[in-house]
Amino acid sequence: MADNARARKLADRIQVVVAETLDRRIKDPRLGFVTITDARVTGDLREATVFYTVYGDDEERAASAAALESAKGVLRSEVGRQTGVRFTPTLTFVPDALPDTARTIDDLLDKARAKDAEVRQTAVGKSHAGEADPYRKPEDEDEDGDAEGEGEASA
Repeated sequence: MADNARARKLADRIQVVVAETLDRRIKDPRLGFVTITDARVTGDLREATVFYTVYGDDEERAASAAALESAKGVLRSEVGRQTGVRFTPTLTFVPDALPDTARTIDDLLDKARAKDAEVRQTAVGKSHAGEADPYRKPEDEDEDGDAEGEGEASA
């Protein structure tokens, strides 16, 4: 069983090898503007998951996914050649959800900014309900130590 540090190093190396090979050797016209964002290797170093993003619309993403699947053999042999491990891990390509998540967070932040602006606009010219300072002060207490109006209740 390999340790996690070795798996992380191998994953980093696989990420670099796959990115360089896609850039230099793979000439598939379906392959769009692909960025390899991360790679993870299982503890036994047998399987590698490679995360990627594609700049473009859904059609370009689907075409790039098909191109990556067809180039999987070339990429795996290149990973085996450059890493020198006894067993070359199988490669699985997974589209990275990070850009979609970031886009969702940006949309939520835009909605929050719009709500804040709406509340700010509603508050223009308004005043607080009650006194400006609603907290009791020491001078409000009478000589018995009770606050004003909090004396003994009469039945």
